[in-house]
Amino acid sequence: MSAPVGQGQGRLTRRTAVGGLALGLAGAAPAPRPQRVVSLNPCLDVILFHVADRSQIAALTHYARDPEASTLAQLARDIPITYETAEEVVALRPDLVLMSQHSAPATRQVLARLGVPTALFDVPHTVLDSLAQVRHVAQRIGQPVRGEALIARIEAALAAAAPPPGAPRLSAIVYQANGFAAGAGTLTDEMLRRTGFENAAARYGLGRWGNIGLEQIIADPPQVLLAGAPAPGAPTWADRVLSHPALARMSGVMRREAFPQRLLYCGGPVLIETAAALAAARRNALGVA
Repeated sequence: MSAPVGQGQGRLTRRTAVGGLALGLAGAAPAPRPQRVVSLNPCLDVILFHVADRSQIAALTHYARDPEASTLAQLARDIPITYETAEEVVALRPDLVLMSQHSAPATRQVLARLGVPTALFDVPHTVLDSLAQVRHVAQRIGQPVRGEALIARIEAALAAAAPPPGAPRLSAIVYQANGFAAGAGTLTDEMLRRTGFENAAARYGLGRWGNIGLEQIIADPPQVLLAGAPAPGAPTWADRVLSHPALARMSGVMRREAFPQRLLYCGGPVLIETAAALAAARRNALGVA
């Protein structure tokens, strides 16, 4: 029995509309890939550098050229930098600006007022958050395949740095200039646990981030002190704690291993170097080749 004319026309109309929509979605052009991307955060610098075409990067932060602050210092010397001012950024004519919650509020306000496209990122506190951030940055700049490849490299580095099952865990703290240390709930804390350490910062009364007095370390030393190195040249008062003679006298009960400050704050591709440094420190402390 044939359908009434009106009903058949309705079905045909709906079928045509759905088919047209499907064709429209299938043929929709992807969003254009940003061609002039500016980063206003040193941790976003590193992700952008590793997933973008070189021609896409309009500028990184000035930290990218500082060997004490960035793992990019020897890699990105030919890339323009800014000091994160609105005037510098606008002059670069970016089609995307990557920012964090710590980017200068004045710069963020000016860019918003001028309608400059921006992407705002939180500070990741876990490895999973960090991997998600890599994926998000890569997607925003039109390089999702590179993002997934970078995530695979990070995951492989973490797996390689993990201690054998049942291996002993060593108490440790990450100790930087002025006694600055990372406590529980930080990305550094998770990296310590993933590489076979127990973060001892809590026993000195440290929260998420803060300073631990030299006297506290001497009175109750961890098994491993993951310490930075004083800045080149004349060290500041903050740096001198790292070379204090009292630390050297603790060598019989506390092993000192290198942990550069540039590995302390960022995730993303920095985790590859962080994992390797922590795994090497643990092997050294245990006398394992």
